[in-house]
Amino acid sequence: SKRRSRLRRGANQFRAPKLVRDSESGALRRSHRVDPTTGKYRGRQVLDTEA
Repeated sequence: SKRRSRLRRGANQFRAPKLVRDSESGALRRSHRVDPTTGKYRGRQVLDTEA
């Protein structure tokens, strides 16, 4: 039926990623990921951010 099809398709919709404000830089970033501006994750430097 139309209802079942639409309910099933509703589960496939895209959702906006959850963003958190970084405590050090104050920038918005995705949770559980490296901050691209500072290169830090959980207080440790994991990426070199030199240009």
